[in-house]
Amino acid sequence: MFLVGLSGGIASGKSTVVAVLRELGCAVIDADVIARQVVQPHSKAHQQILQHFGPEILLENGEINREALGSIIFSQPEKRRLLNSITHPEILKEMLKQVLKYFVLGYRYVILDIPLLFETRGLTRFMKYTVLVYCDPPTQLARLMKRSGLGVAEAEARISSQLPLEEKRRWATHVIDNSGDWESTRRQVLQLHTRLEDSLDFLWARLALGTAAAGLGGLVFLLIRHFIS
Repeated sequence: MFLVGLSGGIASGKSTVVAVLRELGCAVIDADVIARQVVQPHSKAHQQILQHFGPEILLENGEINREALGSIIFSQPEKRRLLNSITHPEILKEMLKQVLKYFVLGYRYVILDIPLLFETRGLTRFMKYTVLVYCDPPTQLARLMKRSGLGVAEAEARISSQLPLEEKRRWATHVIDNSGDWESTRRQVLQLHTRLEDSLDFLWARLALGTAAAGLGGLVFLLIRHFIS
C-alpha cells in the first residue's frame, strides 16, 4: 500500500474531486474532518486551546467557534503557529490510525486529503504521489466570491493568504485541472484512479508478502504430513 497526498486551494474544487474518488470506492482520509474531531469538548486539544485562547472562542454548547478562532489566527501568524502546535500532533495520530485500518483491509493505496499539504511540506516525504486540484486564478476568484458572498478585495485577501496554486503545481506529481466543467474534472479523476490502480510501486513488497505466505503454507503442509504419518 502507498500514500497519495491530495490538496488544492480555496475554491479550487477539491471537494468535487474527493466526491468522485469516494464514488469509485477509494479510501480517503479527510484531515479537515479529523481536525474537527480532535478539538471536541473534553479532548486534550480542546483543553489546550481553551487555555491559550480563552473562553471567548467557545460556542454555547462548549464546542470551538471555528469562525471566531479563524479570525484570530488569520491576522496573527504567531497564534496560528500556536494552534498548529496543539492540533497537528493529534491530527497526525488519528490519520495514522486510519491509514493502518485501510492497510489491514487490503487497500492498494490511501488518499490523504490535506488542505495545507504543500504549505507544511513535512508530510510530502511520506507520499508516493501528490495530487493538486488546480483552477486558473480568475475562476478561483469568481468561485470564492459566489460561494462566500465576499467582495473582490476580501476574496483576494483570502486567496493570497495561501500558497499560490501555480507554485503548488510545480511540486505536485499529478494535477487535476478543475477550471472547466464537471465532466472534464471527472474524466481526469478516472484517469488518475486507473494509473494509481495499475501502479507497480511497492510490487516488491506485495511479492515478498506472497512469497512469505506461500512459504508458510508449505511449512504447514509439511507439518501436517509429518504428524499424519
